[in-house]
Amino acid sequence: MNDVESAARELAEARAGGRPCPPLRGRLLPEGDVQAAYRVQQRQVGEWLASGQRRVGAKIGLTSRAVQESFGVYEPDFGVLTDAMAVPDGAEVAIGRLLQPRVEAEVAFVLGADLPDDRVTTADLLRAVDHLLPAIEIVDSRVAGWDISIVDTVADNASSGLFVLGTTPRRPAEVDLRLCGMVLEHAGEPVSVGAGAACLGNPWHALAWLAGTTARAGDPLRAGDVVLSGALGPMVAVTPGAAYEARISGLGSVRTCFSKEVH
Repeated sequence: MNDVESAARELAEARAGGRPCPPLRGRLLPEGDVQAAYRVQQRQVGEWLASGQRRVGAKIGLTSRAVQESFGVYEPDFGVLTDAMAVPDGAEVAIGRLLQPRVEAEVAFVLGADLPDDRVTTADLLRAVDHLLPAIEIVDSRVAGWDISIVDTVADNASSGLFVLGTTPRRPAEVDLRLCGMVLEHAGEPVSVGAGAACLGNPWHALAWLAGTTARAGDPLRAGDVVLSGALGPMVAVTPGAAYEARISGLGSVRTCFSKEVH
């Protein structure tokens, strides 16, 4: 068993057993070897798809400049979304589905056309995006204590967990995503605030990066894909039994809640 297989196996066992594993970097994967980390991610995603899950899109991570600097990297990363990760707006999430969940508010792009080219213009993106939705990403880490580097998070499918989409679609021309404000509330109190500019300066920039990156990798974004463009503010650790509502100006709101006990 090579190191890529070993890393994928440890992450799968952590996910299935509910017990986080030690960091992968410097142990199974070389420090800074992002390409090896993506091979681990691809192996896991391949297993999920083989088991019957359906690919429905992608998520972008590391879109905050401050977070990038803390990792010593200067571009985002990405992971794959499947139908098994989708949670209806307002539905309760069993806390036992996750290991170390945190929530963050994001803009979701829903594509109406493929983006096959590795160099995209703003006009390409505007033509391809059918609508926008408010979203909550429930991020998670299979690495103990969230002790992660760029290698750990990429291998762990960009620390993906679940995602919740709102139900108020907006056309791209209706919203200035750079200036849209965001507030994430728990029990009526703000726990995270931000704006579109926190996501690579504009969520459209994040989408352009992902479109080019996936096209160059031979697996471009497709019509129907959901793209979570990155956090608009700081992520918040989940409290069992809590409810969280995100409101994004121009896009509406989206809500999720968590069970108190492990089911």
